[in-house]
Amino acid sequence: MMDKNTMNFNDIFKSSFIEKTTSFSLTDSLLGLLSAFLLGLFVYAVYKKTFNGVIYSHSFNISLMIMTMATALVIMGISSNVLLSLGMVGALSIVRFRTPIKDPMDLVYLFWSIIVGILCGAGFILLAVIGSIVIGIVLIVFANKITVQNPYLVVVKFDSEATGQEIETILKEKTKKFSLKSKSIMMTSETEATYEVRVKENDSQIVNSIAKVKGVASAVMLSYDGNFTA
Repeated sequence: MMDKNTMNFNDIFKSSFIEKTTSFSLTDSLLGLLSAFLLGLFVYAVYKKTFNGVIYSHSFNISLMIMTMATALVIMGISSNVLLSLGMVGALSIVRFRTPIKDPMDLVYLFWSIIVGILCGAGFILLAVIGSIVIGIVLIVFANKITVQNPYLVVVKFDSEATGQEIETILKEKTKKFSLKSKSIMMTSETEATYEVRVKENDSQIVNSIAKVKGVASAVMLSYDGNFTA
């Protein structure tokens, strides 16, 4: 006679696989994934419209949309099982993302995609929609309507102190504000100076005036917004 405490293969199969299958709702899962996709598409559109960096990355923008759906899928999988959720936290904790994020706004969009995925996976679709609309409006308004005048960096190479004084005289006359950031003297007695300037009405022709000064070997003007761009 078989012991009552003995568990056969059918009991194990029923207790693990069947219970999880019966608790799985295809309609709710499809609704959550569909809403995550649509909101991820909204994040995609807002990022593309508000991007003002150096090089637009289409693959990064697509990853925002996929991250929203993947996060929703994970949340739907662990929402009904505490043990699975603890195991998932341990598994995801070993993942390391080593891709450098140069623009702080990229972190904002990553965090936004994850939050939307969590809300869609947990069933708070209306909250995800309302929050995404508000965040999208704020980002569009601040990115396109509010203009921030970024400073310029002027890098000049010249041969004498008198030339340097003449350069600073031109900067004082043709800029709103300027300040010396660095100054180095080469072995060839050539001096390289870097100035941060605030130009008048985006007048970038100031570098032409500096280049015409006698004794100036080169003059370069860079736009500075956190990254160096020519």
